[in-house]
Amino acid sequence: MSRDREQDVLDAPEPAERPELPDIYTEDGSVRHDFLALVGAAIADRDVIFLRRHVGRLHISELGDVLEAMMAEQRIALIHLLGDDFDLAALTEVDEAIRLEIVEQIPNDAIAAAIGDLDSDDAVYILEDLDQEDREEILAKLPFTERVRLRRALDYPESSAGRRMQSEFVAVPPFWTVGQCIDYMREEEDLPESFTQIFVIDPTFKLLGAVDLDRILRTQRGVKIDDIMRETSHSIPADMDQEEAAQLFQQYDLLSAAVVDENARLVGVLTIDDVVDVIHEEAEEDIKRLAGVGDEELSDNVLSTVRSRFLWLFINFGTAFLSSTVIGLFDATIEQMVALAVLMPIVASMGGNAGTQTMTVTVRALATRDLDIYNAGRIIRRELGVGTTNGLIFAILVGLVAGFMYHDVHLGLVIATALFINFLAAAMAGNLVPLLLNRFGADPAVASSVFVTMITDLTGFFGFLGLATLWFSWR
Repeated sequence: MSRDREQDVLDAPEPAERPELPDIYTEDGSVRHDFLALVGAAIADRDVIFLRRHVGRLHISELGDVLEAMMAEQRIALIHLLGDDFDLAALTEVDEAIRLEIVEQIPNDAIAAAIGDLDSDDAVYILEDLDQEDREEILAKLPFTERVRLRRALDYPESSAGRRMQSEFVAVPPFWTVGQCIDYMREEEDLPESFTQIFVIDPTFKLLGAVDLDRILRTQRGVKIDDIMRETSHSIPADMDQEEAAQLFQQYDLLSAAVVDENARLVGVLTIDDVVDVIHEEAEEDIKRLAGVGDEELSDNVLSTVRSRFLWLFINFGTAFLSSTVIGLFDATIEQMVALAVLMPIVASMGGNAGTQTMTVTVRALATRDLDIYNAGRIIRRELGVGTTNGLIFAILVGLVAGFMYHDVHLGLVIATALFINFLAAAMAGNLVPLLLNRFGADPAVASSVFVTMITDLTGFFGFLGLATLWFSWR
């Protein structure tokens, strides 16, 4: 079919038997079931025209959501039916497991052809997860210049600015005039699809400065670039961690930033859309690590998920037995008064929740570099104040409730005192555990929760049962 004829078919009205397609998303942002049902029916009928019109033309983020919501067999059938109309950039919007599942079904020749139409950062994002053999085969099919750019980006460490950067940028010499620069941008076909800065370089590609596009548009054609450029004080080393690069964007309100190699030569540009993705990924990663989940995704299978969670559950298994050992030391005391067994979980759980609150704030502050050695003392004093205040309030409340429940004022005083002590321990542990782990090079987001919970459990059980034992001995 000729391209004109194909376009006529795509522009033709829908067949009468096919109902009108609903909006893609529900009010809560999930993909609509009736939309998926219609797409599924079109896949079953091999209705290529319908799929190209209503699925192939979706934005890549929308197409990514649709792919994640579909069954695996439908997903693969959809991609085969779309053929060249499937935008490979949509794979940057799906979970890693789904991305790998899809690329395994696409021939390397087709991937290589599609890679050539992608921005270099999107191409690297897809290539980095492939097997070395498949990656090399795909790269070998690309034009020399593009192959070199992608290889260089893939050589940088994972999660570095070099992996995230776009290799496409606009760079001019300082002796050009504004008019020459404008003419170059109008005539040159091999330019990035969108950009906000023009970089200034010397003959060795060493970065000299940058000029914003709005400055170019407001300046007379005869003015030299050297006269209007500004020094790029916020250039980003290619091997810098992507989270640190994102913090520079946040601190200086950048829209884009030059990425340079160890010799200060311009090798790429990092843009705000990539940084937004980094911020989202890092925040999600911290939340998962706080729960000891690891780097898992919703599309992972059972075995991968078990493997991701097993380590910290096993460590928690050991700390739980340590807590039970403390309880075992006071079995005689518990036998004398069953109420102690009933009230123990209150002390441990409230202390654990208070510790988790403090730990979450501390871990996040460390991740954003808002907490360091200079202000750690002030933060610790603040959390101790919070722990003291909340400890007094809840100690009084729990003490009154326990005293009325068991008609025993002394028991109320014992649990109130133990709860207050545990709130103080929670405040200290929630601060000091992440700080110490960070000081010794461990990731506080990964390991903090297990140790903070252990400390609050041990303090709560030992404090409550120890005070109860003293009370029984004096009574």
